[in-house]
Amino acid sequence: MAGSDLTISALTVSYGPVRALRGVDLEVPHGRIVAVLGGNGAGKSTLLRAISGTLRFHRGGVTSGDVRYGGKALGRLGPAGVVAAGVVQVPEGRHVFGRMTVAENLRAGAIGAPRGGQTDRVKDWVHELFPVLVDRAGQRAGLLSGGEQQMLAIGRALMARPKVLLLDEPTLGLAPQMAERIARTIERINAEGTGVLLVEQNASLALRLAHSAYLLEVGEVTLSGPAEELAATDEIQRRYLGIDTAMDIPDFPTLRRWEP
Repeated sequence: MAGSDLTISALTVSYGPVRALRGVDLEVPHGRIVAVLGGNGAGKSTLLRAISGTLRFHRGGVTSGDVRYGGKALGRLGPAGVVAAGVVQVPEGRHVFGRMTVAENLRAGAIGAPRGGQTDRVKDWVHELFPVLVDRAGQRAGLLSGGEQQMLAIGRALMARPKVLLLDEPTLGLAPQMAERIARTIERINAEGTGVLLVEQNASLALRLAHSAYLLEVGEVTLSGPAEELAATDEIQRRYLGIDTAMDIPDFPTLRRWEP
């Protein structure tokens, strides 16, 4: 599936009588980082659930439109089939198997990986990204700090060898130093060729990382385009970056992407 894009076309999602997404179009080109911005209740997590096939666990469903990766419709595959197709989600809230050790969590992540005997190589890469997981290998995951649990959640997802990684609020609740560390890791993951769909309330961080971005409001895409262009709009600066657009501000200081 090298070179494949993740495409969402006219996607409408409902939870019973409540419509959560309305005709959403979105694309994650191969090897790019795409950010989805929006406030609480905008539909960001619903979008990721629709892609990963987990809507039914939340009593939701797709009523129209579709999700495709590499031209293959993901809607009928179920969560395991979506992972096998190369699209893997890290849910919001650092969900790890708390009673299992760090090493056992990583082995669990590899269960859905394509066959090919690369598990040890991928584990070495995860350990390179997150050395603390080596030190904590025998420790129960539930005893890790919040930042360490987020590292483990991302590392476990990488064990499935994703082509596209879905990240739901990866820096939520983390100290600024840890949030920056996670952000740099996302860039390293992307530099290896993995596409990223990043849902993130920290708009400044998200726009710094992303190549392109979408703004979701009440289930609809209201703005989209290159991340730098969106960052320069009055609406994004005023509502999501805390910049007073009435002031004369010469430059937006967070547009430069971090160097890996």
